[in-house]
Amino acid sequence: MIKTIKAPLTPHTAKSLCAGDHVRISGTIYTARDAAHQRMIDELEKKGTLPFDITNEIIFYMGPCPAKPGKIIGPAGPTTSHRMDAYTPKLLEKGLLGMIGKGNRSKEVMASIVQKGAVYFGCVGGTGALCAQAIKEVEIIAYEDLGTEAIRRLVVEDFPAIVVIDSQGQNLYETEQLKYRNYSFK
Repeated sequence: MIKTIKAPLTPHTAKSLCAGDHVRISGTIYTARDAAHQRMIDELEKKGTLPFDITNEIIFYMGPCPAKPGKIIGPAGPTTSHRMDAYTPKLLEKGLLGMIGKGNRSKEVMASIVQKGAVYFGCVGGTGALCAQAIKEVEIIAYEDLGTEAIRRLVVEDFPAIVVIDSQGQNLYETEQLKYRNYSFK
């Protein structure tokens, strides 16, 4: 079953999702990768502010490829999430409620997700063209000088993702590996 959810999230929605749920996200989400995360934390430490209110928001770890003529965005696949792990607990403290990326998260991020009732969505690498089809509007809102790593506001419709780590700490990267640990390819 596919669950349809709206972004920004509500705490109730985040807590209702379970690892393994297939979701389609509609609404507003934001993009940020390594360089943007570093700048956000620097800005937070120096000024006490962020370039946008992250309360209940979802950050998609993505830097788009150039758009073809007539398109608003190029392929928009996820980047490896662990590169944002050093910054994520601080952003979760400030109200971030969801993240979309690929790959497992650190124990510190896992603990912060559970503590804050947040959720981590997985998006399969190589799905950039599919993800781009769900993006209906794009606007750079901060750090334009970072090029593909600038923070963008995206309006998405039926953006496909899977709940990988839920607010209870269930983690598909752990539970699914256990299922196949003793599998033989003979």
